[in-house]
Amino acid sequence: MFFPISNAHINPIYLAVVGFLIGILGGFFGVGGSFIAGPALRLMGVDWNYAVGTDLAHIVGKSIVAARQHRTLGNVDLRLGFIMAFGTIGGAEAGAQLIQALKRAGNVNTVVSFVAIVVYFGIAVFMLWESQKTLRSHKKRSPKQSAARGAQLKVDHSAFHPVTQMIQRIKIWPMVDLPVSGIRQISLWTILLVAFVGGLFSGFLGGGAGYIRMPSMVYVLGVPTHLAVGTDLFEIVISASYGTFSHAVKGNVDILIALVMHTGAVIGAQIGVVATQYFAGPKIRLAFVPLPLIGVAIVVYTLVTGHKL
Repeated sequence: MFFPISNAHINPIYLAVVGFLIGILGGFFGVGGSFIAGPALRLMGVDWNYAVGTDLAHIVGKSIVAARQHRTLGNVDLRLGFIMAFGTIGGAEAGAQLIQALKRAGNVNTVVSFVAIVVYFGIAVFMLWESQKTLRSHKKRSPKQSAARGAQLKVDHSAFHPVTQMIQRIKIWPMVDLPVSGIRQISLWTILLVAFVGGLFSGFLGGGAGYIRMPSMVYVLGVPTHLAVGTDLFEIVISASYGTFSHAVKGNVDILIALVMHTGAVIGAQIGVVATQYFAGPKIRLAFVPLPLIGVAIVVYTLVTGHKL
């Protein structure tokens, strides 16, 4: 099937399957799946600027479905989500402007590919190290110690992480409380900085940048994993909508591709949400590790060979 906006020939079944898989990832990990969607579109010969903008467009609808499901399960901190939306929107616009600058310079595909490789690989390595460390520490505790610290891995409050403790000691006014996430007196600027960085990667690499924001919410802000997943999806609805609009104005969105991908994503998102109820926080993070590496493999293939499938 020919998509005239991005000037690409892509099998719609391929797009629907990619959307389905990304929907599952979004519902389960609270990420937009751009580390899969962007490389998957690039693999079909879609230029990075279209891959970024189109990915943002398709995840909006998927994230609405997944966030609604998580809200029903009590996994969304609305206050945190709304605060983060402001920082993310600013970052997303900055990322979109960087894409435009690279597009004008004629090297958007090469630069974005190298950035994607570094970011995706770095996240995978860090989350592998941290999740294994957390699981080993739980195994060493006695049953009474586990109960005293939240019991059964299901209660996964990462406020005990050293990085989180260091960040939460920063007392720059104004300070806010996040009772749903169990966080007291955290600097508003810390939240906005985390959101801005996530938004920057969202505008530059596509998707909702949950691969940055979800781990940051866990390790920097101290949000429990299940709440980080649901809240990130809620925030993505707001920020990705803005990012889609910004990229559409710049001519970087192929809405036809986005709609085809959305048909599979809506179904996959609901499956992913239900699956989170059967896994503990550290295990969710451990399961996340191979996914950015898949994105790295696809990007390296297209970068080294210069070919599409």
